Amino acid sequence: MLFLLAAAALVCGLALWGFWIEPASLRVNTYAVPIPGWPAADAPLRIALLSDLHIGSPWNGLGKLRAIVERTNAAAPDLILLAGDYISHRNPGGHLIPPEEFEGVLRGLHAPLGVYAVLGNHDFAFNPRRVTQALERAGIRVLNDEAFRVPPSAAGMPPFDAGGSRAGGSLAPFWIVGVTDLLRGPHDLGSALAGVTDDAPVLVLTHNPDLLPEVPARVALTLAAHTHGGQVRVPFLGRPLVPSRYGERYAAGFIIDEGRRMFVTTGLGTSILPVRFLVPPEIALLTLVPVPADRP
Repeated sequence: MLFLLAAAALVCGLALWGFWIEPASLRVNTYAVPIPGWPAADAPLRIALLSDLHIGSPWNGLGKLRAIVERTNAAAPDLILLAGDYISHRNPGGHLIPPEEFEGVLRGLHAPLGVYAVLGNHDFAFNPRRVTQALERAGIRVLNDEAFRVPPSAAGMPPFDAGGSRAGGSLAPFWIVGVTDLLRGPHDLGSALAGVTDDAPVLVLTHNPDLLPEVPARVALTLAAHTHGGQVRVPFLGRPLVPSRYGERYAAGFIIDEGRRMFVTTGLGTSILPVRFLVPPEIALLTLVPVPADRP
C-alpha cells in the first residue's frame, strides 16, 4: 500500500510539473555560439531569439507575452529575431488570440539593431497576411524569402546610425536572410540569398530546422525553432517525439552538421499536448563569438 501511495504521489507530482509548473515557467538561457570568420568587434553581437510563442496556448496568454517582452528587453540584446508560430491554431487546451490583439504587446520589443521575423507553419495555416500585417504594425520587419543588410547600405533607414555602431562597440555589416516555412511557405532559399549583394556574413532565420541541408556553406549561422525541443526529454532515453524528419538530430541547441552551423531554440509555447518536461520555455540569448576561419 505504501508503495502504491508513493507511486501515485510521484505520478501526480510529475503531471503537475509537466502540465503546469514547467509550461508556465520562463527562462532566459544564454549561449556562446562560435562562428568561424565572424568579424571581430569591440563587443560580440548579442541576439535574442524568440519562437513558438503560440499565444493563446495553455499558460501563454497576453500576460505571459508581456513578461516575455519585458525580460527580453531587460536582457539588452543588440538584435531580436522572431522565428515564427505566434498563433495558437487548433491547439488542445488553448484558444485563438487573433494577431490584432497581441500586436500591441509585441510593439514593446526594442533592440538597437531592430526586430525581425519570419512566419511559422501555424501562422501560414491561420492567415499569413493577417499575421504579417500585425507584426509590421508592431514595428517588426517580416522577411519573406528576402535579405536585409545590417546596417542597411541605403542611407536614412532606421534604427541604425550612419557609422553602423551600437552601444558597447563597433559593428561590422552582416545580412539577415529570412526564409519562409519549409512546410507551408514557399521557402525559396535561392531567391532569399540572391538578395545578398556583398561578402558580409549571413545569418539565415527560418522556422523549420529541416531546411539546414539546403543551406550553403556561405551562411555563417542558421537560426530556427519549430521542434519545441520535443517538449519532453526523458533522462537516459531522450526526446520521444520531435517534429523533424531528422529525429533528435535537429531537436535543440547548437548544431554543426557537415560544416553547417545552426541554433535551434526550444521556444516558448506548446502545441499538440500542453506539456513540457525538462524542456522549459526559453528566451534564447545568443552571443556570437568570432573564431579563426580555419577552426571547425
